[in-house]
Amino acid sequence: MPALVVIDIQNDFCSGGTLAVAGAEAILPVVNQLIEDHEHVVLTQDWHPPGHVSFASSHPPARPFDRIVTARGEQTLWPDHCLAGTRGAEFHPDLAAGDSPAVVRKGTRREADAYSGFFECDGRTPVGLDAILRRLGVREITLAGLATDVCVLHTALDARRLGYGVRLVAAACRGTSCPGSHDALRRMAAAGVNCE
Repeated sequence: MPALVVIDIQNDFCSGGTLAVAGAEAILPVVNQLIEDHEHVVLTQDWHPPGHVSFASSHPPARPFDRIVTARGEQTLWPDHCLAGTRGAEFHPDLAAGDSPAVVRKGTRREADAYSGFFECDGRTPVGLDAILRRLGVREITLAGLATDVCVLHTALDARRLGYGVRLVAAACRGTSCPGSHDALRRMAAAGVNCE
């Protein structure tokens, strides 16, 4: 049985959040059914400290969605979001997370961003998802969550790079933009992800 990986269904990525994804709440019934159908569930959660490298506010006069070059490479800048310990970082209250699922917190270091549940954006520094899946003896995963063209995409690509079988349930995902989502689905399919 594959493990279900639910990516970043947090208040700041839903309606009223600082980095809301349009239609995010619409995926919750599908995600909740997937949770019910899977024995193993892992949740990922952005969990940023104040002054995180990904925040536009950390790089004045830069603005959200600008791109800059940092010591670790190119970085897209975002509005402040998912500050550790705040309501914005909490999982959406309608997410039926089940009984004590494993949680992988990412972007926890001020100087490093992490879109993927597997690695920081350097593609080398582990975040924690691989260790959990190996402990469970899982080599196949199903992906759901936010956003298709950012954290879902990077988690899927890293999973394939590590040799996992990956199924993406498109109805259980939403992207930041329609063209971005279509390109993300194309990239995932090209990497061997089964996009349903």
